[in-house]
Amino acid sequence: MALDQSLLDILVCPVTKKPLRRMDRKALKRLTEAAEASRLQFADGSPVSGPIAEALISDDGERIYLVDDGIPVLLEDRAISAESLQGVAG
Repeated sequence: MALDQSLLDILVCPVTKKPLRRMDRKALKRLTEAAEASRLQFADGSPVSGPIAEALISDDGERIYLVDDGIPVLLEDRAISAESLQGVAG
């Protein structure tokens, strides 16, 4: 289930309050590859597992939030630092 655009229009990063946007397919593929290779962690230190079908990234490009079954998981502890994926943009 994909995230509804009208919801996306009002969502912001819970940390920075910057708008969020969808990650593109290329970035999602890199995110999934990093998760499946156990190279990715949430802010709380727990591992991110793949595959990842949908994710949002803050407009400043700093934080990534997963979308599970159409529901964005906008918890500070469940953010993924975009720095851990150099070159990922979406």
